[in-house]
Amino acid sequence: MALGDLIPWIVGGIILLIIVVLILYFVSIYNRFYTLKNSSEATLGQIRVAMKKRLDMIDQLLGAVKSYAKFERETFENVTAMRARVGSAGPGDLNDIEKESRSLLGRLFAVAENYPDLKTSTTVTNLMEAVKGVEEEIARQRYTYNNISQQFNTMIDVIPSSFVGRLMGLSKLTYLEFEEAISTPPKIEF
Repeated sequence: MALGDLIPWIVGGIILLIIVVLILYFVSIYNRFYTLKNSSEATLGQIRVAMKKRLDMIDQLLGAVKSYAKFERETFENVTAMRARVGSAGPGDLNDIEKESRSLLGRLFAVAENYPDLKTSTTVTNLMEAVKGVEEEIARQRYTYNNISQQFNTMIDVIPSSFVGRLMGLSKLTYLEFEEAISTPPKIEF
């Protein structure tokens, strides 16, 4: 075989190699998108679990506090409604539930501050400490989710992964924008 006969085979081999490399690159970007997407969903699940745990503790705090202060029936109904919404909530809904539960928690802490007997109650003190632990867990999970979202969203924005993202019909993930933990309860009178 002469060199002239091998050139079409060499060019064909190079083209085939380039196509294989491009396919493998596309697959790796595709896999990275879905790895990040699945990680974000798993982290959101952890946040939902922690928020349900917090709402359960708020419910227990309400039970301990109601003997000292007259809470509106609406407060109990709100906790139940929030707990039901957490299971199917997306990032935007979790932001709303977070604000509502923080407001309620602030009111509960304010009541505890106004009743010295309640404040020294072992049950209430333990529950308040447990709530603070759950607050820290939620903050850690939120941080993790937002980091994953940032990586995913960056891939959507930068070339060449943006082409793959567009082909797959992906859109940016929503960040969780919870307020910071309650350090000093607001002074609210009932």
